[in-house]
Amino acid sequence: MNLRLLLTLLVSLVIIENLIASEPVVITSKMTHLRSSGDREWTTFPELSELQELSLSFQAEVNQTEASLLLRQDDVKLSWNVELNGTVLGKLSRDGNDQQYSLPVPPKTLKTGKNQLRIFQVGKPTPDDIRVGEIVLYPESIQRALSEAELTIEVVDGQSGKHLPSKITIVNEAGTLVATTALSNDRRAVRSGVIYVSDGKTDLSLPAGAYTVYAGRGFEYGIDHRKISLKAGDHKKLRLKINREVDTTGYVSCDTHVHTLTHSGHGDSSMEERMLTLAGEQIEFPIATDHNKQISYESLSRKLKVRQYFTPVVGNEVTTRLGHFNVFPLPEGGPVPDYKLKKWDEIFKSIYETPQMKVAILNHARDLHSNYRPFGPRNHISQTGENLDGWRLRANAMEIINSGATQTDVMQLYHDWFGLLNRGVFLTPVGSSDSHDVCRYIVGQARTYIQTQDQDPSQIDVGQTVQNFVDGKVLLSYGLFTRIKVNSQYGPGDLVPQSKDLEVSLTVSGPSWVTADQISLYANGQLIRSEKIKAKKQGGVKWQGTWKLKKFPHDCHLVAIATGPGVVAPYWPLAKPYQPDSPEFESQVVGSTGAVWIDADGDGKKTPAYAYAQKLVNQHADDHKALIKSLSNYDQAVVFQAASLLRARGVSPFDSQLTKLLQDAASQVQIGFAIYAEAWRASQIARNTQ
Repeated sequence: MNLRLLLTLLVSLVIIENLIASEPVVITSKMTHLRSSGDREWTTFPELSELQELSLSFQAEVNQTEASLLLRQDDVKLSWNVELNGTVLGKLSRDGNDQQYSLPVPPKTLKTGKNQLRIFQVGKPTPDDIRVGEIVLYPESIQRALSEAELTIEVVDGQSGKHLPSKITIVNEAGTLVATTALSNDRRAVRSGVIYVSDGKTDLSLPAGAYTVYAGRGFEYGIDHRKISLKAGDHKKLRLKINREVDTTGYVSCDTHVHTLTHSGHGDSSMEERMLTLAGEQIEFPIATDHNKQISYESLSRKLKVRQYFTPVVGNEVTTRLGHFNVFPLPEGGPVPDYKLKKWDEIFKSIYETPQMKVAILNHARDLHSNYRPFGPRNHISQTGENLDGWRLRANAMEIINSGATQTDVMQLYHDWFGLLNRGVFLTPVGSSDSHDVCRYIVGQARTYIQTQDQDPSQIDVGQTVQNFVDGKVLLSYGLFTRIKVNSQYGPGDLVPQSKDLEVSLTVSGPSWVTADQISLYANGQLIRSEKIKAKKQGGVKWQGTWKLKKFPHDCHLVAIATGPGVVAPYWPLAKPYQPDSPEFESQVVGSTGAVWIDADGDGKKTPAYAYAQKLVNQHADDHKALIKSLSNYDQAVVFQAASLLRARGVSPFDSQLTKLLQDAASQVQIGFAIYAEAWRASQIARNTQ
């Protein structure tokens, strides 16, 4: 064999070897259910997992340059390492969404011959059911591996044709959020299958395949979508049109609980990405609340050309060992409340001494942080709003819906709020997102609508809007928007003058992609009327009605709450509970009003149930029979407070003489004392076991 022929053969072998090495390696094409320990996290998973960890062998060639690993993951909550040949490439994304996720493989991490991939949970053994699989190894960077076809997307207002800040969502035929070549920059915030665009335009590349592309702009807008098939070498364009569907005239959308990775140190949203997500979800009055810091969005939002879409406010999540409290407005870089204090009196004193501060919100009161749960049974009785340590809650608002820390029972925090109102602790209800992320928890998914001038979102009157918030002139939205008018003119935060009868007009609205199925009205926390809503697919008004109510025997507060099935679509999925009470969970959308007070006794004041109970207990201090008889003229909220006041005077809820007297009492009195007794028993058990 001559030298030229030998050289030609060697070159050919090198080319063939390179071609073989450049082919992707399918490590596994199936999804596997993993749980490293404990009982199943959710009943949607089998009782037994397939494996505790995933360990896969495959053949490959040593990589001289960076390679990449692309996998599919679903329902990941905790920390899972991805390890290749003993080298940790990184962790799965801590995200409940079904998505593709990529990790770089550094040069020479692969070996020629047998390689071992391992995915396993790290940290404290805690149940975390996940699905992972469909793992492909690419011999090149993920950017190059995904660049088979090009796609240009535009999102415009369906009426004006103008480009809009928006959220673009891309899924494959399985409904999985797909990896793309798009990267975050000063115009877009990008994660797997999600691109927030500040100017309504983006370019990206995708592998050949079939996809669905969605466009939206938060709760108030409809969704447009297109199915598209891409072949290698394609360059296609999509123009998606979205329309405003929910009328929120007279209210501005506010998220009182917004974080960034930049300043909070966890989550994944940079400051730049946060500006774009706020514009893309149409949050008009965002409150910056990074932990124990006072950060302004003003200059950066102007630099990124999104300041025209919102009026930012400086706040602070005062993160203590005895609860978290969002406070605003505050001066940027000004004095920070002392978050190291160890008593509520001291904490609130420090908060209220902070310059310019008007609002103090009790955050996620049912969640455990630093081994303290503000409204856990050890510390709090929900029915009466009692703090069992005798601490005074000096907040003037509380989170009712936190879409980043949802409750198993969506009504639990409502009942806690009702109990506090009945105790005389007047708090503004709050919807917020607690988002630290670009799309794991959607910023503004739960939000508070504040009554104020809303013509120009860039010029919102901060002082007036904050005062309206403090006055309770708010509506809460987590997928629905519920309005209330009493006697044609009184809404949340108002006191309705004494009148013979009441007309309560209610309107439930939502976008076309949300369903409402129930509207309910509560008086002093007790359900007094409810009606089924027939599903309407169109956006806008889902239901309207006027209910006539008889005069109440004493002052009370009215709150309307609409609910419906939770959203599971990939463009706006509702998160599972952050600290669940049960492995069973059914998500719900919610739209509720603030409290409208009824001045039934005509004294021109909001008289809470506690005040009525206190008067009756003082009047019949030594005559429990007379007290129980007098309570028949009051609702269950007053009964709860009376039982609490008796207990404070040393009369046990299980006192035998009291129990005997209750046998002849009105039904609401019997039930009220029984419910309070069980709540008191549960609290004592909790206090004795911790």
